[in-house]
Amino acid sequence: MEPENKTQVLEFILLGLSGDTKVQPLIFGLFLMVYLVTVFGNLLIILAIISDSHLHTPMYFFLSNLSLNDLCFTSTTVPKMLLNIQTESKTITYESCLSQMYFFMLFGGFEIFLLTVMAYDRFVAICHPLHYSVIMNPKLCGLLLLASWLLSVLDSLLNGLMVLRLTFCTELEIPHFFCELNHVLQLACSDTFLNDLVMYFATGLAGIIPFTGILFSYYRIVSSILRMSSAEGRYKAFSTCGSHLSVVSSFYGIGIGVYLSSATQNSRESAIASVMYAVVTPLLNPFIYSLRNKDIKHALKKLIGTYKIIGIVGEM
Repeated sequence: MEPENKTQVLEFILLGLSGDTKVQPLIFGLFLMVYLVTVFGNLLIILAIISDSHLHTPMYFFLSNLSLNDLCFTSTTVPKMLLNIQTESKTITYESCLSQMYFFMLFGGFEIFLLTVMAYDRFVAICHPLHYSVIMNPKLCGLLLLASWLLSVLDSLLNGLMVLRLTFCTELEIPHFFCELNHVLQLACSDTFLNDLVMYFATGLAGIIPFTGILFSYYRIVSSILRMSSAEGRYKAFSTCGSHLSVVSSFYGIGIGVYLSSATQNSRESAIASVMYAVVTPLLNPFIYSLRNKDIKHALKKLIGTYKIIGIVGEM
């Protein structure tokens, strides 16, 4: 009987979304288009906020960070997938796999914490409007952003370090288009009980507590809005948090849907479901904010107008 191969792992094999070579060009074209639109859309939001002094407020400060995070989040997985399809290679090195897994958890966790901070910002704006500028001062905004980053780093670093203690056998095929923590743990030869415990504990803390905070913030927001006597005031209050509520709903709705389908996490169905979470959500966010927010639309028009003027001057 031959002993299991527990030597240092050099490569994992990413099986991707489909094994059919005929559909690979279609997948490549679709994901390339989605990725370019995601990058362009989020960059436009960031540039619009930076260029318009009227948007230098806590709400848009957090929004610009959300757009930057979405850009990084999708860049963690999609470029490697596109490269593998283009080169007809399915391999990813051990180091690259761990790095991809770490940054995916980092940016995914940061999105959760940042959406919670943005919910708190809307709570203060609607429930305590007279004290908004005092409460949401630049120092507090910076501290909230720093805390979100620190919690995300600790969560992803803890899970990443726990993977380093594992040994892997010869079966290194991942039925996914990127290195996702659950799938990597399933390939380990060594006992993963401690890893699973840490993963579910960290996921619970990073998921349930922020989600509870968002629900509480919106409970207070809705209660405050319903007490308003003016219909116009209620509409204005709802409109100020409508975009954020749409982003929260899409992010958590898609995320919960993906994890409820975890019964098929060894199959490609799970990878296809994860596309919604890892690729579609960062694509939707710029459209949600640009279509539902008059200030963003106005800033985008000014930004596009400025670049047109620069182009005309450059041609003269």
